[in-house]
Amino acid sequence: MVVRFSFGRIGSRLAYCTLGLLLTCASAAGQNSSITGTANIVDGDTLRLGDITIRIHGIDAPETEQRCSARGGGDWNCGKAATEAAIALAQGHEVTCVARDRDAYGRIVASCEVNGTDIGASLVKRGLAWSYRKYSDDYAMDEEAARSLRVGIWQEDTQTAWDFRSDAWAVAAYESPRKDCPIKGNIAGDGDRIYHTPWSPFYSRTRIDEAKGERWFCNEAEAVAAGWRAPFWK
Repeated sequence: MVVRFSFGRIGSRLAYCTLGLLLTCASAAGQNSSITGTANIVDGDTLRLGDITIRIHGIDAPETEQRCSARGGGDWNCGKAATEAAIALAQGHEVTCVARDRDAYGRIVASCEVNGTDIGASLVKRGLAWSYRKYSDDYAMDEEAARSLRVGIWQEDTQTAWDFRSDAWAVAAYESPRKDCPIKGNIAGDGDRIYHTPWSPFYSRTRIDEAKGERWFCNEAEAVAAGWRAPFWK
């Protein structure tokens, strides 16, 4: 798989950026730096291009295990719907992402397009992601349109993704053998190191055997720095 980098008029020195230096280069290049490659979807607002994890700018999609209130009562699997929509839109396709920032976990935050379609805008318009106004109001108008139509997450009042994560974290942190460090660092049969947050669909059935080198993490940045990655949607 090939990931290509473009840095506009920033200068030839950035043309020599390697994958390992990408975050530094993207930060230096600002909005002029772009990354193009074949997408592998992690969840509704996160994708990978090669070894690079990208958080989609301006949106917060329901977590994969999250359920939302349905019109007329009951609930529906909004997290699965958001992830499947992202898969249908971008999985296996060439995606171009323009770096905007880095998040607290070291991931690039970027606006991403596939075949001319803005991924973030598409998900928000369909009611499959919130406009993440804490960080940006780029998709605020798209969100208002979805809300007025009562589509997706706007069918009824429902818990936001950030509150869902906060509640899941509080429960897992209380129950974890390492208080306040509930992220599970699992080692798969093929040696792949995968971490599971409390809102991961694999969290409850993942067991940690520290004798095998598996471990607990206090945050995602710590897990990534130690060589673990987030699970892919399967």
